[in-house]
Parts: sequence; structure tokens; C-alpha cells
Amino acid sequence: MERWIGKVAVVTGASAGIGEEVVKQLVEKGMNVVGLARREEKLQELQKSLEGKSGKFYYVKVDLTSEENILAAFKWVKTTLKSIDVLINNAGVWKFTDLLGDTNDWKEMFDTNVIGLNICSREAVKVMQELKTEGHIININSVVGYYNISFLKDISVYSATKRAVTCITENLRELMCQQNLPIRVTCLSPGVVDTEMIASKKIPGCPLLKSIDVANTIVYVLSTPQDVNISEIMIRPTGESFTKWWNK
Repeated sequence: MERWIGKVAVVTGASAGIGEEVVKQLVEKGMNVVGLARREEKLQELQKSLEGKSGKFYYVKVDLTSEENILAAFKWVKTTLKSIDVLINNAGVWKFTDLLGDTNDWKEMFDTNVIGLNICSREAVKVMQELKTEGHIININSVVGYYNISFLKDISVYSATKRAVTCITENLRELMCQQNLPIRVTCLSPGVVDTEMIASKKIPGCPLLKSIDVANTIVYVLSTPQDVNISEIMIRPTGESFTKWWNK
């Protein structure tokens, strides 16, 4: 991770769970990290907890469903820190609904999980391209972005957003190659992780990953040499079985 010391990382969904743990790990490794999230009080608490660490933590209050918010945040990062070297698209929303559910729930999931992710990636690439940065974009996806899980309750629309992330991430990697940009792109797909989002879904007995497991995987991916692009990586808790645990 020495190559990233003093470099700038942007992490979405930074106020809790995976995003919060990623911020902690990257700041510990000496990066200047900007957290984007809606809950400013959580971001302030995180900033206070990271004072005196090797790197530095900044934050911008952002609603990922608002393009105006996202554009203002990336403008602030570029103006203030002069660079964007790493983008971790972690923010995600799972509404407990299916294809007969509420339209607003569908829109919130697609606006956050897909459109918000796209906008963040586009704006980061603009900065990386301008500065000729050897950058890295990591999209936090899900195992449900790869498998047909129609037997699970109320997850069809969420899984559709994650299937979109699977396609988008590979297409972005290919686009960076076509344009000869030294920007690596990774799709990181965890199984069930013990976060606020999962806690509300009540999956009794199901084995869970911890946020630190995902954060450690991100550190591993970033630590590989520039000529190595880990394009896809999936991590799951040992013993995870959707058919065994989910619909209890």
C-alpha cells in the first residue's frame, strides 16, 4: 500500500458498515480519504475518531440520488485535494420489496445503486484522465448480482440493480482499456455482511461476513501491482446457503 500514501480516495456510503470500515483502513494506511454519505453526524463522529492517524479524513454530506449533490462533492474534492486516485463505490440501498411493490422503492434503489454509482465513476474518471492518474475504481457489488435468486423473498429489484453493477463494472474496465487509460476497475461482490442493512432483514442463523473482511479485501486489491487488475472478486462467509437460511 506504500504507493497510495498521501493519495486521495473517495468512499461513498462512508457513515456506517463497509464504507466506515474502508475509510478507517485507508486512513490507517496513510491515504487522504473523503467520505460521502447523508448522515453528517455519523461522518463527524468518524472524523473525530480518526484524528492523529497516518492519513486524514474529510467528508461531504451527499445524497447519492441527487446528481447535483454528487457533482458538487466531486468539484469540492478536486478543488480542495487536487486529485482523485481511488474511488470506492460502496453506497447501496436495499428496500424489502418485489416486482409488485412500490415504485418509489424501486427508484431509490436504482438511483442509488446504479445511477449514483455511474455518476461517481464518470466524475472520478474525468479527474483521473485529466491528471493522467494511475487510478483504481472499486464497485461494491453483491453475490446476488451474479445468481438467479428468484426463490428469495422481496429481493428481485435489489438483485436487478446489482446485476446491473456487474455489467457496468466490466464495461467500464473495457472502456478504460479502449481509451488507454491506466485506471484499474474491480467488481467486489460479498455474500451476506453484518451491517445495518442486513440487520433489519432478520436472517436467523445465517453466517455473516464482517465489514472488516470486505475492507481487508479492498486493501488486498489495491495492494496489487499496477500491471495487475483484479477485475472480479467474490467473498462469502463459510457455510453461506441462501436456500438453507433465507426464507425461514
